[in-house]
Amino acid sequence: MKGDRVEIVIDAGDAPRTYEVVATKAGRRVDVATRRGLVEVSEVTRSGSPVRTARFMASRILALVEYPASDGAADDGEAE
Repeated sequence: MKGDRVEIVIDAGDAPRTYEVVATKAGRRVDVATRRGLVEVSEVTRSGSPVRTARFMASRILALVEYPASDGAADDGEAE
């Protein structure tokens, strides 16, 4: 869903680096997959075609934070 975002912090040796993958258009989402020591973060379309992909060695990742898109409804904490 547009607004999905994944933030990845990796150990680059001298200083940590931060990367961000964002679902930029309506109907796209961000998927995270771990395979054979690699973490793959992809922005994909509704049909599942990857638009952009970022791959990181799992041993270098310090933090991976997923921010789901807000649904647009105002959540004021009041029960209906």
